[in-house]
Amino acid sequence: MKDLRSAANKKLYNISMGFIIVFMLLGLVVVFLRSDVIGWGFYVQVLLVIVLSTLLLLYPKKETNYMKTFIIVVTMFYFYTLFIMYPETSSTLLLICLIPGVSILFFLPKLFYLSLIINGLLMTFIFSYIFFSDHGKNYPHIYDDLIGNLINFFASQALLFLIFYLTYTRMRKQQLYYQQIQQAERFKTTGQLAAAVAHEIRNPITVVKGFVQLYKEDQSIPKQTKEHFSLMLDELHTAELVISDFLSIAKTKEQGEVNIINVSNCLHSVVELIYSYALLHNVKIKVDVEEGCYISCSLMEMKQLFINLLKNAIEASPFGGTLLLEARMKNRFVEVNVIDSGNGMTAEELKQIGTPFYSLKSKGTGLGLTICFNIAHKYNGTIHFTSELGKGTKVKLQFPAKKDQNENSHVCD
Repeated sequence: MKDLRSAANKKLYNISMGFIIVFMLLGLVVVFLRSDVIGWGFYVQVLLVIVLSTLLLLYPKKETNYMKTFIIVVTMFYFYTLFIMYPETSSTLLLICLIPGVSILFFLPKLFYLSLIINGLLMTFIFSYIFFSDHGKNYPHIYDDLIGNLINFFASQALLFLIFYLTYTRMRKQQLYYQQIQQAERFKTTGQLAAAVAHEIRNPITVVKGFVQLYKEDQSIPKQTKEHFSLMLDELHTAELVISDFLSIAKTKEQGEVNIINVSNCLHSVVELIYSYALLHNVKIKVDVEEGCYISCSLMEMKQLFINLLKNAIEASPFGGTLLLEARMKNRFVEVNVIDSGNGMTAEELKQIGTPFYSLKSKGTGLGLTICFNIAHKYNGTIHFTSELGKGTKVKLQFPAKKDQNENSHVCD
């Protein structure tokens, strides 16, 4: 039920729901033929069959969480109605045991856990009623082996929980793996484009820049014209920076000198480098770094990664804002957090983070964060962005922790 847009899935769903609706209608026919007197319970069952059948048929056209929740609630009412109306039928208990299994089809954790809890509470109440009040009068098949039925019920719920947990976890891993493949393909395409184009663009820019510098020094050219030359040189410099970013992406597969580095020393060194840039934007940097954090990586590339992230955070922060830089050990990983107090991002903007050529800056290229993701991936690290409009952005980095090797440890100066 995850995706009913394709013709094959929709056809399979319609056939399956057709069988379910036919069986529910056959149940009504059996009750009608066997009952001498048709009571209110039968009409309730008819109403529930109509409502549930309608929901199942409408679901492919409106796959919303509200629709899924409504289907589970009506299904629960239907199965419990059968259990109460036909106490002599033992199979109704089996249907109740399978109620959380219906929500597994939707793969919504909250909906599954909610149905599991409600089902457990209701059956606990029913078993208590049978033991203390009914005494086997209406439910002899349950009362005769109350403990056994109780154990079987909760065992079935535990089994459904295990099936859901393992299946959902596997699907999440596959989804993450698929996203990583897509990201790797984007990086590969960008790298190939960079390798093919960057050098070809750099050569003519170098020539143009050389002539502009030469003419700028020419005393015969009016001073007003030379001011235009300065503007041209600035724009050419900007173009060279973009090309350098292209080349950095193209060279991501090349491994730099890898050492065991002290994260605390590295971060303090980076903060010193970018401190003047923070002062320019009137942004205060607070550093909360735990000692004893070590990772294996290229010092130069790691500095580039942190500088890019801190620079983005400073630019995103309001004038007079505060930027928090944290680092600590968490399980077997070193976690680094960069937290700003800027305007934040929407969910759609977060999805595009790290995509080449996507940037929220007016003159940005988006290549800086692409390089950051490449560096993190190279050293088995991860970068995760969380943000909310008006509440700033948090960037969480995690790298496998390494032990301090003293003389082999490379300390950032």
